[in-house]
Amino acid sequence: MQRALLLLFTLFFFFLSHAQEDEISFSEALAIHLPKYNKHADKAYRDKNIARADELFDSLVNYGLKGSVLDNFRVTNLKKKKVYLNEFTKPVYLTTYASWIIPTEGEVPALNKLAEKYGEQVDFVILFWDNYETTKKLAKKYHSNIRILYVDELQNNSPYVVKMMKHSLGLPTSFLLNSNKKILDIRRKPSHPYGIEFEKSFALNYDSLSSAISLLLVNNSSRYLTAEKNVSP
Repeated sequence: MQRALLLLFTLFFFFLSHAQEDEISFSEALAIHLPKYNKHADKAYRDKNIARADELFDSLVNYGLKGSVLDNFRVTNLKKKKVYLNEFTKPVYLTTYASWIIPTEGEVPALNKLAEKYGEQVDFVILFWDNYETTKKLAKKYHSNIRILYVDELQNNSPYVVKMMKHSLGLPTSFLLNSNKKILDIRRKPSHPYGIEFEKSFALNYDSLSSAISLLLVNNSSRYLTAEKNVSP
């Protein structure tokens, strides 16, 4: 009996260690796949072939970045305290942003509505590439369930974070992470012409954001059900 238990424990830790070895970080995945993507994407943008550029981005995400684990980057909150991304324990909807990007009319209201509705189940996070004063002003537009973080590039204290999270994929970019920070998807915000009615803008943004939140919730439910099944007598 003891030998059988010992064998089971040995096999368990063997497979666990190999599973951990198979995991790749976001920064490692970028190092492997980003150079080829940049080469072809730059040409697509020079040729003004936006459809091709979008196709290349989707391919990079689907075949190169999905399944990687987001690095435990260090950023700053509005209390000027350092925050590590691994501190978030729920599935995470993380968007990188900057003050010079003008959101579409319905974008922030749609995000606020979903954060109000799903704030207990999902960590909503916006990471601004701005200084403290600008970020604090921008934060007033967002629901209290949305965590506002920032990286001040002028301080030059987080060059690695800036390189990986901003300069690699551009802005704004949304990362959909499970509770273990594994990347389920990376998306760019929906685009539509400025000046359309608020209701249409809100609906477009709400539908896009809803599909992202649904992915997080479904994945988390699946993980929960699997865990429950594994511990059932």
